[in-house]
Amino acid sequence: MALIVQKYGGSSVGTVDKIKRIAQKIKGYRDNGDEVVVVVSAMGGETDRLQGLADELEGRPVAREMDVLLSTGEQVTIALLSMALRHAGVSARSFTGWQVPIVSDESHAKARIQSIEPDNLRSALDDGNVAVVAGFQGVTESNEISTLGRGGSDTTAVALAAALGADECQIYTDVDGVYTTDPRVVSGARRLEQITFEEMLEMASLGSKVLQIRAVEFAGKYGVPLRVLSTFDDGPGTLITLENQVEEPIISGIAFTKDEAQLTVLGVPDRPGIAYALLGPIGENNIEVDMILQNVSGDSSSDFTLTDFTFTVHTRDFDAAKDLLEKAAKDLGARDVSGQSGIAKVSLVGVGMRSHANVAARMFKVLANENINVRMISTTEIKISIVIETKYLELAVRALHDEFDLDEEPKKVESELTPSAEQG
Repeated sequence: MALIVQKYGGSSVGTVDKIKRIAQKIKGYRDNGDEVVVVVSAMGGETDRLQGLADELEGRPVAREMDVLLSTGEQVTIALLSMALRHAGVSARSFTGWQVPIVSDESHAKARIQSIEPDNLRSALDDGNVAVVAGFQGVTESNEISTLGRGGSDTTAVALAAALGADECQIYTDVDGVYTTDPRVVSGARRLEQITFEEMLEMASLGSKVLQIRAVEFAGKYGVPLRVLSTFDDGPGTLITLENQVEEPIISGIAFTKDEAQLTVLGVPDRPGIAYALLGPIGENNIEVDMILQNVSGDSSSDFTLTDFTFTVHTRDFDAAKDLLEKAAKDLGARDVSGQSGIAKVSLVGVGMRSHANVAARMFKVLANENINVRMISTTEIKISIVIETKYLELAVRALHDEFDLDEEPKKVESELTPSAEQG
């Protein structure tokens, strides 16, 4: 017998027929003797519908009331799935976030989980029930309904798995696992059997939308074995663990984002505090900065050292960031501010980089052969990211996928698995 936490997203529970299919899948686990906790999102499109109702009202809705409104979507799903399970002959009990309870901080619309008291779920499981829990929501210490932000159901599932000491947390989506890159760009992209938390966290932050970043962070912190599976097709999916016991690749995957924009301040006086003076107003306006590059300016006409400062933001924030940057640059006496949208970020990710020194050289050789100019470079121990023009994105991804043989199964590691790895 195993204790399994499963999460089903909006596309998986979009209709009553889909909910019935999920009930049959869950029944299969119960028939095998497993205990099951199920976390569900609102039915596909429901959160957008509720948001649309609020948007029809004049003014900006109070965050507290938006949480009350949006949390109703998951409440509908847990009730319907519990009914479907009972109809299939499986005892089930539904729980909203406050009934668990999942206790969060007071930040409405972007709350963070502070604690989970699992006794109510444990009691329901001991009574032979499947516990069906509303994802995305919690309750504050002052008994206010809170929500965890878009994608928060993944985090709910991982947090419940950690609190209950589950054997595995399974995230069911419309894809059958994590791939070496987007199969829509590279037809030979391969589903990964395993990937480490480190690699998955990098890929999630770099554009892979299979899992929410906070969920991966939570799973890594508490050592929760995490598996990505398809709701609609059978298969082993991709297991995300602390160490990759099965594969030993140099590069595990290629992540990319298209909606990037680049901003550069030219000829800024190079003195302490300059980075804060430029980026402080950007951060205060909730604009997320990605890659940052600072280097000595080529302008030799000044009596003191000048620097050029370049960074990237999401395309939607380009105009606002440029306006803020122009104001700051004027105050600092900078020479000019330039910017360009229509750029993309491509990243190689793999723990194997730690023991292979020529990854960057191979990457740049491939790009040079394809006549692709690199505008910015950023590296960590397990990642190399570059900024290029968007029109070269797919060409770069395909060429790099071929260079590192990501369509081929990596060699197996000949090592003795620990008991925990075997259970995972």
